[in-house]
Amino acid sequence: MEPPAIERLKPEDFLRLIEKSRLGKLKIYLGHAAGVGKTYAMLEEAHRLKKAGVDVVIGWVETHGRTETEALLEGLEIIPRKQVPHGNATVEILDVDAIFKRYPTVCIIDELPFTNVEGSTHPKRYLEVHDLLLAGINVITAMNIQHLESLHDTVLRATGVDVRERVPDRFVLEADQIVNIDLTAEELRERLRLGKIYPADRAAAALENFFTEDNLNELRELALRETAAALDQRSRLGARPQPEVTEKLAVFISTNPVTTAKLLRTASRIAGRLNREWIAVYVRRKKEDPVNIPSDLQRQFMQNVQLATELGGQVTILEGENVCEALLKFCRENDVHLVVLGTTERRWWQFTRPNVLNFFLHHAPGIDLHIVDPNN
Repeated sequence: MEPPAIERLKPEDFLRLIEKSRLGKLKIYLGHAAGVGKTYAMLEEAHRLKKAGVDVVIGWVETHGRTETEALLEGLEIIPRKQVPHGNATVEILDVDAIFKRYPTVCIIDELPFTNVEGSTHPKRYLEVHDLLLAGINVITAMNIQHLESLHDTVLRATGVDVRERVPDRFVLEADQIVNIDLTAEELRERLRLGKIYPADRAAAALENFFTEDNLNELRELALRETAAALDQRSRLGARPQPEVTEKLAVFISTNPVTTAKLLRTASRIAGRLNREWIAVYVRRKKEDPVNIPSDLQRQFMQNVQLATELGGQVTILEGENVCEALLKFCRENDVHLVVLGTTERRWWQFTRPNVLNFFLHHAPGIDLHIVDPNN
């Protein structure tokens, strides 16, 4: 049975967005695997915009040698890539300065999750895109669903692939348009067999490894769900604003980077589904003051704080000796009615702490608990 069609904004609606705002607008073509047609769709839109009289340029496009995609570059202005030394070689990077100087109305920038070489202005391409948006340049970009930060653990569990290049949920969910490029697993595998995605030698290996039918179906379902969720979270053009939701979600964090990262991603996904604000809460006792704990634990804690922020959450650090009471008091005072907790609470708090999970099970009526096993 085919999944239900997803409502989305029409291409002309993005043109209306461009015309209405002085800040740049962001459009993301989202797919579930290489070869579904994201870059092709972006280039087709570039031609439509140019025909409509819009000043559009190509900042970065990867055709991967695909003839049909390369043909669509003809007739479009391309900003040359910047050549920079890297070790004993020379590599190409997005020339952000040249784009600023050219200052087009719309810039096409492929491969949003890309990691730049050391020494670049920004370590990640999405940060470069953010700078262009702040300058008033509209950007159309593309990425695959497995690069969404909050889905890292889900993708790893479903496909066995540890995706290293990731984009924060907040960046994606704040896009003005998200378009899901859908293709069935069988159609995509057939494109592989015909050599339309990779050369024959790579295609055979891909079909046996990442591009299995099970993997593609899992990723396709994730892409469909995430696109629908993103559209549900914000108003469409001409739609009435959603009523304000005051109830919040909290997740209790520690200095353990791996376990806490899993809980943060879970909290982000649940909060997105429920359209709630969420808060990562840490209770610091006197002996856990930054001057008293090892530097590696302090560094891990700050990594967790950064991840929480990238996922769209707020971070609150409480001071107190009674951890459980401090957390419960915070929940009562801040309208928190749902808490995300790990099943191995006692073990993963880095210091000797009471069992927060047991405490909330017995002393927090009115607060729902979402219990996660961080080891799975």
